[in-house]
Amino acid sequence: MNQASTRSHCIFTVHLTSKEPGSATLRRAKLHLVDLAGSERVAKTGVGGLLLTEAKYINLSLHYLEQVIIALSEKRRTHIPYRNSVMTSVLRDSLGGNCVTTMIATLSLEKRNIDESISTCRFAQRVALIKNEAVLNEEIDPKLMIVRLQKEIADLKAELAMATGEWRTEALTEEELHQ
Repeated sequence: MNQASTRSHCIFTVHLTSKEPGSATLRRAKLHLVDLAGSERVAKTGVGGLLLTEAKYINLSLHYLEQVIIALSEKRRTHIPYRNSVMTSVLRDSLGGNCVTTMIATLSLEKRNIDESISTCRFAQRVALIKNEAVLNEEIDPKLMIVRLQKEIADLKAELAMATGEWRTEALTEEELHQ
């Protein structure tokens, strides 16, 4: 709650795509780097006006994030409240989806902030309870697949021409397709 603080969360998203040379397989990944604003107790800071309103919204968004994390750590839970805030909606696939989640917590060493530091440690502990099984995101590159299929069609047409003795340039008729 100092004057230099932006009092906001920041989410930086990086989309990665890789492909081995000569392979038709694409690997995709998304990396969310999230900087959460601190959750100071408003009564301790003594702020008012606009800063008080900002602090309330930040604390509310952190509350919604905590609700999602608690729901994800409960094994039998069927509903996860991702849609309670924009932040939890954006981070949906980084929390309970096909992902690996890592949290780095920054704590205050000042004695007057011990309650906030303990709260942060408890929050980090709840994040650690989330268990996901990440699998590799692989898909076939559609452009390469089209080229391969076109080559296969050309090869099959050539083979058919050798077998029948005539070269065809037109498409097969419906009757020929169903034989």
